[in-house]
Amino acid sequence: MTKALLIIDYTNDFIADDGALTCGKPGQAIEDHILELADEFYQNGDYVIFPTDGHTHDKFSPEYKLFPPHNIIGTPGQELYGKIKTWYDAHKDSDRVYKFNKNRYSSFQNTNLDNYLRERKIDDLWLTGDCTDICVLHTAIAAYNLNYHITIPTDAVATFTKYGQQWALDHFKNSLGAKLV
Repeated sequence: MTKALLIIDYTNDFIADDGALTCGKPGQAIEDHILELADEFYQNGDYVIFPTDGHTHDKFSPEYKLFPPHNIIGTPGQELYGKIKTWYDAHKDSDRVYKFNKNRYSSFQNTNLDNYLRERKIDDLWLTGDCTDICVLHTAIAAYNLNYHITIPTDAVATFTKYGQQWALDHFKNSLGAKLV
């Protein structure tokens, strides 16, 4: 069975100390775990996908009222963070590595992700990245509703608070039937 690793929103604005909407140290702490998974998936012939928040200064976007401007398309804040950027740059020309912008929490909303996965007969998704209780959560809910198998590597997701992290992990397991590893 072909599977895909989704590395969600692992960008400078969400991870770097000076990011516009950073979760900081918790996000930085998962970098090596995500990198190990990316290497493992790629070497096994599976897919590595980078759904990445991509915003403009659109005052009609719902996030405009909730959060400071972040992940503005074309800015350093929207670039992938650290070693993950290095990994992506080394593999971006592969047909098994795919990066795209998203403008909502869910990686499925307003994107072609579902079509991309189904065309490749991928139904097993491993979700990593930032933020566990926002974009990773909404991606997991959409994946559940689309009948994908969901795995959450608990050492490869991070968010702003311990409470948000634990609540989301419990929700993945108890409400979405996700496998936590």
